[in-house]
Amino acid sequence: MPPIPAVLTIAGSDCSAGAGIQADLKTFQHFNAHGLTAVTCVVSETANIVRAVHPIPVDMVRDQLSLLLESFPIAAIKTGMLYSAGHVAMVAELLREHRHIPLVIDPVMIASTGAPLLEPAAMTAYHELLLPLATLITPNLPEAEALLGSPIPDLAALEPAARQLAKIYQTAILLKGGHLDGPDCVDLLLAHGQAHPFTAPRIPVTGSHGTGCTLSAAITAAIASGVGLPAAVKTAKDYLGKTLLHSYHFQHPGGQTIHALNQGTRF
Repeated sequence: MPPIPAVLTIAGSDCSAGAGIQADLKTFQHFNAHGLTAVTCVVSETANIVRAVHPIPVDMVRDQLSLLLESFPIAAIKTGMLYSAGHVAMVAELLREHRHIPLVIDPVMIASTGAPLLEPAAMTAYHELLLPLATLITPNLPEAEALLGSPIPDLAALEPAARQLAKIYQTAILLKGGHLDGPDCVDLLLAHGQAHPFTAPRIPVTGSHGTGCTLSAAITAAIASGVGLPAAVKTAKDYLGKTLLHSYHFQHPGGQTIHALNQGTRF
């Protein structure tokens, strides 16, 4: 039996367990990877509201991250919510010493509810320090527009925008087009100059959040297992579609919908 890869997520904690490190750990477990976590923020949120964000002190995040890098043969790393310029700069400082480890960056900026998840001052640190270290960057349309400073209005604009981002950061880009209108969701992977479109039917799920976390975590787990980038994205897209199809809803005032494969033994 092959060894289980250790995979690290550097991200925030979602108390409703639909996004953040909780979604990442569920995904890592599904792909038979051992999930490690360096927690950057504790967030009081559900799919419907972000009520409070408590950042973990940068030195504490540094200690978590440095301890894990010293203690485990980490096969791949992903970042999610980093929140502040100080967090971004510290993560970049440590990961610069581990360039051999594949790094997937989900540039979490805005929650699905519209609440900001990144301090404005952190954008410069992302641009200059962290994004150039990435193996893959996975922005959605609003995040890509923020990084480029220009709109991406339609499907025809996806590839030029992805190429521009790839040129700026000298890395692969997965530009997620789910915010565009239409019956299908089209994501575009640009890797080594080649464009790889991924099209899937839109699956309407009320109040879901954390799909970006799940997708990037699945890609990270696949990379950790030795899968190439286009195949890793396809595997992750297929998995995300299944989680949305199997999403479940809690009947309660302001009820919550969670996307996940929840098919284990029930007692």
